[in-house]
Amino acid sequence: MKLNQFIAHAGICARRKAVLLIKAQKVLVNGQPILNPAYEVAPIDRVSYRGQLLTVNEKVYILLNKPRNTLTTLYDPQQRRTVRDLLGRAIKSHIYPVGRLDRNTTGLLLLTNDGLLAHRLAHPSYEIPKVYSVQLARPLQKQAQKQIKKSVSLVDGPAKVDKLSPLDQAGYQWRIQLHSGKNRIIRRIFAALGYKIVQLDRIQYAHLTKKNLALGAWRKLTTCECALFKPLLEKGAQCASHSDA
Repeated sequence: MKLNQFIAHAGICARRKAVLLIKAQKVLVNGQPILNPAYEVAPIDRVSYRGQLLTVNEKVYILLNKPRNTLTTLYDPQQRRTVRDLLGRAIKSHIYPVGRLDRNTTGLLLLTNDGLLAHRLAHPSYEIPKVYSVQLARPLQKQAQKQIKKSVSLVDGPAKVDKLSPLDQAGYQWRIQLHSGKNRIIRRIFAALGYKIVQLDRIQYAHLTKKNLALGAWRKLTTCECALFKPLLEKGAQCASHSDA
């Protein structure tokens, strides 16, 4: 296994960031810095990062239904509630969230130590569908509906959605699907058109749904759910950083 892959599979970060760590001489192999990300790690090699010996652990995949007032991070210096607090001590592996949900956005969040899967799920070029339920403070007018379906101009470029459909007859609740990785993208789309979001809930991520998963609860993915990610992992590698709605 190449060194940058080893670091990703050890749950430290995605492979692209692992390359940067290697070139910054922050990764040691047998006590010495190796500057080549393609270095083939042998079974007898000892790979370390920040003094910690790395191992390729058993992959862990956790699906969590995030409640409000919960940070998508593993640690908060202000001691606010984080997604790690919801897991308690049941999960001892070093896992991290795939993408982000802001503090007051609820819904599906995947946590894993599988760096390669995390990278590909979060990057928009893989077009992983994310579906949200949006509740607005006032009905969404037809002109705004057309604009969202076409494209909304934001400071960092046009924002496009894949699907927009009503969840009620009054126009307050909407189902929106997209694969963009831009930060707070849904909130910014509606804000740009003068609409305030009362509640934002992610109800589907890839093939994963919230069925039988209460707010604040979590579970491990089933074998069948994990198997459905196999085609994604077999695709050619692409690179990027990521953030979410």
